[in-house]
Amino acid sequence: MSLLAVIGFALAGYSVIANDSVQTLGTWIASNREKFKWYTMWAAASAVMAFTMIYGWNVYDGDISYDRLTKIPFQEIQWYHALAPLALVALTRKGIPVSTSFLVLSAFASTFVLEKMLLKSIVGYGLAAIVAYTLWFIVSSFFNEDKDIKENNKKYWRTFQWITTGFLWFTWLSHDVANIAVFLPRQLSVAELIGVITFFTAGLGWIFYQKGGKIQEIVLDKQNTKYVRSATLIDLVYAFLLLYFKQINNIPMSTTWVFVGLLCGRELALNTYLTKKGNLKQVFPIVAKDFLKLLIGLVVSVVIVLLIHYVL
Repeated sequence: MSLLAVIGFALAGYSVIANDSVQTLGTWIASNREKFKWYTMWAAASAVMAFTMIYGWNVYDGDISYDRLTKIPFQEIQWYHALAPLALVALTRKGIPVSTSFLVLSAFASTFVLEKMLLKSIVGYGLAAIVAYTLWFIVSSFFNEDKDIKENNKKYWRTFQWITTGFLWFTWLSHDVANIAVFLPRQLSVAELIGVITFFTAGLGWIFYQKGGKIQEIVLDKQNTKYVRSATLIDLVYAFLLLYFKQINNIPMSTTWVFVGLLCGRELALNTYLTKKGNLKQVFPIVAKDFLKLLIGLVVSVVIVLLIHYVL
């Protein structure tokens, strides 16, 4: 690997872990941070991550991206390829949940592939919002999402949550590890695989030590995400949505758009049910703010693509 490839991988790895951890681990961290030590959750997440990497490496002939990069062949890394993860690092430090798929892969993908990624992501946002709105409107008629569950039932829900989060973490990694693997050869050696796992483990340790970091606010400002039942249901629905899109085709997509769509649909459903008529003045600023942050990442991605393909 060249020095530029190592630098690009390091920047992409840090930014992807720091920005996207909120999608899969945010609700888990929010609902467990007062119950478990950060290093206990770090060890569990790292174990699932290592299994996912090793499994993909074995099944896909050394390709940890789970064949998500078949439309984006390996390229000699240039200095401008690092622009995307560098921009992502800056946006992450501002707490903006932008799409790492758009920002990172846009530097390598053709405009044709980027159009397909965008279309798939828009469909993902819309479907996630519709599914979440429908599901949580129904769930609210059986469970009071405005209150936490009884203490003696928490141990059952917490066990289910850990299983669900593990399933979600595995599914998400099989989607988004492509955002880091794009800087690497498509077939990794054993030493390179160990290096990637070590880097990921260290990055996760920092995220858990920081309790999710700045980006965690997108979860905490939603209703009752710190409750174990609510967090478990969010993770379960998100995992099945990602699994569905994974089976459609191997075109990469923005899992961030799916996650934000899910939270927005849930927020609208809870508000509609709890107020009976819905307090749109209270909900829409939150929904609009999250969507605006997604658009910021999309605009930056498009600018990067145009610069690479038509200027550089």
